[in-house]
Amino acid sequence: MGQMDFLDLEAVLSTFHQAANDALKEFSCLVEASCKMIDYSENATYLVEDAQGKRYILRISRPNYHKKEEIEAEIAWLNSLHEQSPIDVSLPMRADDGDYVHAHQYNDTIYYSTLFTFLEGNAPDENNEENLIHQFETLGKITALFHKHTIEQHDHYEDFQRMIWDYDTILGQSPKWARWQDGLGMTPARIALYEEASQVIQKKLEAFGKSKTRFGLIHADLRLANLLIYGDEIKVIDFDDCGFGWYLYDLATSVSFIEHMPYLDDLIASWIKGYSQVRTLSEEEIEMIPTFILMRRLQLISWVGSRDNETTRLLGENYTIQSDALVKNYLAKNKIV
Repeated sequence: MGQMDFLDLEAVLSTFHQAANDALKEFSCLVEASCKMIDYSENATYLVEDAQGKRYILRISRPNYHKKEEIEAEIAWLNSLHEQSPIDVSLPMRADDGDYVHAHQYNDTIYYSTLFTFLEGNAPDENNEENLIHQFETLGKITALFHKHTIEQHDHYEDFQRMIWDYDTILGQSPKWARWQDGLGMTPARIALYEEASQVIQKKLEAFGKSKTRFGLIHADLRLANLLIYGDEIKVIDFDDCGFGWYLYDLATSVSFIEHMPYLDDLIASWIKGYSQVRTLSEEEIEMIPTFILMRRLQLISWVGSRDNETTRLLGENYTIQSDALVKNYLAKNKIV
């Protein structure tokens, strides 16, 4: 997820479409390919099908969100995960010139394009509680494999140019997306309530620390829309937000937009069960899970309030209003010491 000013949607999409068509020209095998937009949220995503029926995913990145070297770091991590872990990820494709990332400039604005392999599967269904709880055990195991790989490669990844997801860039003075205080449905009373929770979160994170077994390169957006269920497998897509953050933040992102659902505790228990098959979580880490989940919830309030797409229109200010009970419950159980 990224940041962009509200503009006329039709004009915005027109430029993305132009960039997509220009991106295909970098691949001689795609001269006769069809190209159809399948999602517009932070980036524009297209389904590409060549003359032989082979499919690919083309991503046109949102302008001014990542530099080219940051996207290249994402690609390096994807390739490393493919080579050194059992995780099934969508792989970047080299164009005719050997590069993965290409720049397309329109009216002094650069749009970066990247082509990926196509993965079969469908996103989990948040309304199928039984299946989702079962799937979260597998997701927990996969997430632990991500983290195990990151820890083993910690010194190498330290040099990667990727964003940092910590308190300051999520809820603090330098938010990567926007200020939660400017979210939809905010009132002085609600801001005061949420600020109290934000201060508790900050204190707990400071005490928790950023040791390499707790903080490193993570996916940072493992929400349901970025998972593909294929039989008993779970495949992971959309590494656009990968960066340096707390490992438990990956769990928080997995329950994005469903933090208020009655089955949340069951999802967490299932995730922990799967995760623990690969990595052990301490009691202190388990006790921090609600803190990471509420931090993500407040961050998503900022996202909903600063974006114009199908998801944000659907959620609206009701997502903020639904957060009141979560914040009050969190504060009832957590006090600043």
